[in-house]
Amino acid sequence: MDPHLLTTFVTVARHGSFSAAAAELGYTQSAISQQIAALESDLGLPLLRRRPVEPTPAGRRLLEHAGPLLLRLRAARADVLRAAAPARHLLRLAATPLALSAEVAGRLARARAAEPRLEVRLRTCRPGQAAALVAEGHADLGLTDGIVAPSDPLRLPPDTGPMTATGVAEQDLVVALPADHPLTGRTGVRLADLVDARWLDTPLCPLARLRDLAGEGFPAGLAYDGDDVHTVLNLVAAGHGLIVLPARALTPPVMPISVVPVPVTAPRLVHRVELLHATLPPGPAADVAAALTG
Repeated sequence: MDPHLLTTFVTVARHGSFSAAAAELGYTQSAISQQIAALESDLGLPLLRRRPVEPTPAGRRLLEHAGPLLLRLRAARADVLRAAAPARHLLRLAATPLALSAEVAGRLARARAAEPRLEVRLRTCRPGQAAALVAEGHADLGLTDGIVAPSDPLRLPPDTGPMTATGVAEQDLVVALPADHPLTGRTGVRLADLVDARWLDTPLCPLARLRDLAGEGFPAGLAYDGDDVHTVLNLVAAGHGLIVLPARALTPPVMPISVVPVPVTAPRLVHRVELLHATLPPGPAADVAAALTG
């Protein structure tokens, strides 16, 4: 199966349009149609309905495989190029918003002090994107975070190729409650006591992950497709929903006066930060990785 044709198929399916896919990929619409026809001929099955443009059952099954296959190919290419590349004094770091805590930032500062010529370019990303950015060679190191049981590793996307994940930090969790919530006076709270409360559904704490760890329930009060902590806490203060965050995220001056953090006592969960990288040749990137995990 030609990866070039597979990329075209994924792009058409994502847009639901041959013309939009042509514009993105830089081909004519006729060329896009020919590439889809070639892929369908190779498999002997129709993959797209034309009016409207949408995947057939066979096309939907192919899409399930296409993402991991293309990611693994990009990861293989990046890994080969990394192995042949000389050590650089440029470090590209991809980090999720809650991963770069004051402690981790301090370790990075000490590593930079030991490498005066090192230039660091920091890119923020969603938790699921850090591994892909490292795998595809767009970042040398990745810092990602998530909620897990103590000492459990984070779930990484499959098919990213050889990837080292090392724990950097773990911190207790708190529930952010509006100041007038009846549970604000407690010294701790069980998530089971809040299973019927309204929650914020955001990449900072996806409700699907919370339900995996704490059971069913936790209805969404508001979905926020962003990762700004100030915005999330303002939504909590206004009564749109609750959220679980690492304790350090709810300290002044970040925390509004109308939001109260209450420690999560059950189930026993922590906020974990991990450093991700592929094979690192000796050089500044490897030195920074050692400093961040040391």
